[in-house]
Amino acid sequence: MKLEELSTIEKAAMLSGASEWDSRGNARADIPSFVMSDGPHGVRRQLGSGDHLGLGASKPATCFPTAGTVANSWDPQLAEQMGQALGKEAHDLDVNVLLGPGMNIKRNPLCGRNFEYYSEDPQVAGRMAAGLIKGIQSNGIAACPKHFAVNSQELRRQASNSVIDERTMREIYLTAFEIAVREAHPWSIMTSYNQINGVYAHENRHLLQEILRDEWGFDGMVVSDWGGSNSAVDAVKAGGSLEMPSPGFTSTRELVGAVEAGTLAEADLNARAAEVALVAKRTKTQGVGRDDLLAESVIAEHHEVARTVAEHSSVLLKNQQGVLPLTAGTRVAVVGDMAQTARFQGSGSSKVNATREENLLDELKAIDGVEVAGFAQGYERHGAANKQLQQEAVALAANDSVDVIVAVVGLDERSESEGLDRSTMAIADAQNELVEALCATGKPVVAVLVTGSPVELPWFDHVAGLLYIGLSGQAGASAAARVLTGVVNPSGHLAETWGMQYADCPSADWYPAIGRDAIYREGPFVGYRYYETAGVPVRFPFGYGLSYATFSYSDLHVDEQGAHITVTNTSDIDGATVVQMYISGPSQGVLRPVRELKGFAKVELAAHDSTTVDIAFDRYTFRHFDVASNAWHTESGWWTIALGTDAHTMVASQEYAVAGDVEPQAPNKALGAYLHGDIKNVTDTQMAVLFGHEVLAPGKPEVFGSNDPILSWVDSRGFVARTVAKTLIKRERKIREKTGQPDLNTLFILNMPPRAMSKMTQGMVDAAMVEGIVAIANKHTFRGLGKVIAGFFRNQSANKRTAKELNHE
Repeated sequence: MKLEELSTIEKAAMLSGASEWDSRGNARADIPSFVMSDGPHGVRRQLGSGDHLGLGASKPATCFPTAGTVANSWDPQLAEQMGQALGKEAHDLDVNVLLGPGMNIKRNPLCGRNFEYYSEDPQVAGRMAAGLIKGIQSNGIAACPKHFAVNSQELRRQASNSVIDERTMREIYLTAFEIAVREAHPWSIMTSYNQINGVYAHENRHLLQEILRDEWGFDGMVVSDWGGSNSAVDAVKAGGSLEMPSPGFTSTRELVGAVEAGTLAEADLNARAAEVALVAKRTKTQGVGRDDLLAESVIAEHHEVARTVAEHSSVLLKNQQGVLPLTAGTRVAVVGDMAQTARFQGSGSSKVNATREENLLDELKAIDGVEVAGFAQGYERHGAANKQLQQEAVALAANDSVDVIVAVVGLDERSESEGLDRSTMAIADAQNELVEALCATGKPVVAVLVTGSPVELPWFDHVAGLLYIGLSGQAGASAAARVLTGVVNPSGHLAETWGMQYADCPSADWYPAIGRDAIYREGPFVGYRYYETAGVPVRFPFGYGLSYATFSYSDLHVDEQGAHITVTNTSDIDGATVVQMYISGPSQGVLRPVRELKGFAKVELAAHDSTTVDIAFDRYTFRHFDVASNAWHTESGWWTIALGTDAHTMVASQEYAVAGDVEPQAPNKALGAYLHGDIKNVTDTQMAVLFGHEVLAPGKPEVFGSNDPILSWVDSRGFVARTVAKTLIKRERKIREKTGQPDLNTLFILNMPPRAMSKMTQGMVDAAMVEGIVAIANKHTFRGLGKVIAGFFRNQSANKRTAKELNHE
């Protein structure tokens, strides 16, 4: 039987999940169910019915470095190699759709999920994601890039409205997805929880139909984030294919009712069902068996892949007087709790049950030529003051048997997590004090930094060396040991800017948004685009990274194909560097940052070798989005093509005449502070010019709706609702302080709006019951309880009738 011949209710049922992780197939049309699983940096194949937050047990799988770390490699081919391994494990663990990569733009360093995202720049994010997607899908597994789109904070993540101007959205926040879609052709894509300019992502026709499908040519399945669907009918109209997890049969009945009422075209229902069926067809070779585990040979091979990725992603940030690599015979004091108990991934739905674990202390001991003179814990992992631990570390460091101190510091498990944004850019005071005390011994200190995103470094001037390993996966410790000792020459470059202090960040004054609207008032001035344009000093510029080798650049030539430059390794050691191409538009052209990355190439060179590096121009190089014509245009005139080692350091530049399709158009002077990237002083009037309309931040709601999160109930006039919110907030804080881990389930509930209850309870709650819950929030406790109780029995009866109809009983 063909898909089109199925009944309306059968096709409607295919558009929502059958369980937490499974789709609904249809045996009559030979459409199998398929399995979805988290997997940005490792397959989290959940056991049992499971949960979506990473709390339940899962099968062992390789934990690769997180996206924020892999991005520092600037190597899409390496990402593809990692993707091939991920896809292989997904196949062996009977997973059809791997939910990753995460590729949202890093708007602010405090986003709790930044470790899952690649970069502040769409070129790096898009090309790295494209590599991973190609690798995953080479195994017949569907990749699912996420979260589409304009998703930048965890606070109120299911009930936040990203308010953004169209040009910034298209050029910064969507271009990464566009590159990935056009280059790698993913078979699915996941929408974000948030609204974009007042419309939920999963029912945003502008996003899903006009841009994703019509403009970019995407032909795959659009799946909601778990619980991220608002209206099943509106989603189907807009281009949303699959609602996850299972909402029971409520959505099925809503879709059938809309078709029967003539408010939903059956053609839209057919199109969405066909998209789901296509994923089932593309991944139909699965069926290895859900009880299977990875073979030992696969575990060993992929551990080596994970180590290689971590090695190429390590970033050398300081190397005073050549303290690194550690030479043979060096006596090392290893300090830091994270040197003994490694932290190599973040918290949340991406958390992997690693097949192996390493720690830096043991790995340094295992390397010939380096003598570990001793170990000291140095600090309490979760930040509590402990002078005794610090004193023990200083005593060890000051011992005559120690030549160099290796101090492992960074953020703990509570600091970087899905569902929770960071409260500060600082690491714990106890760790900062420890590093300062170690430096005071007069011995050279090499800091190894474990964190998924930038932190403030008050002691930077005092340490001799600094190696940033990020969240480097299960083989990150051996990778770090090999870099520290020179077995591997570090070649990573930062994929995001590290500011001197959080206050310097362009969005610091309005992030995260605590109310409904998250207003992107900084416009296009994100990351280095802001720092370079406004002339704000940074700790490390975007693209920065050192090496044990040195390189020179010469003979820049620009033609219609792109930029070409000769790179020479001027040292006695083999090494790799990243050549970065930045462009600046015509002097009288539209509003732009002072420079923007438009291409890059990682090049490996043997000692004293040279090569010509070619970086091609493409559809993204010179374009800008014009809101008035709703189209992409290129300005004619003289452009500056500059090659650099980071966003601040240009080694060569050349003027190049571009024949575009429009003449340069000077920006509106009414943009004021935007003209110089002076974001901190932008007025509401100037923002209205950028956005094309007045933008006002709303006050607190007097009446709560189905899309206001539970945490907002702290302001409810109803005692019951207010007590629920306060109790949950207190509980989450207490558990986090006690365990050192974020309470993800409670955080999810706090950020969840009531309407999500009808999407996350396997059909136990429907829309009518949600109305009752909302009534309770608005001080109508008894009326609301009555609606919930009555709705429960009506919903159970309706579910039974729907199940019978689908089973043709």
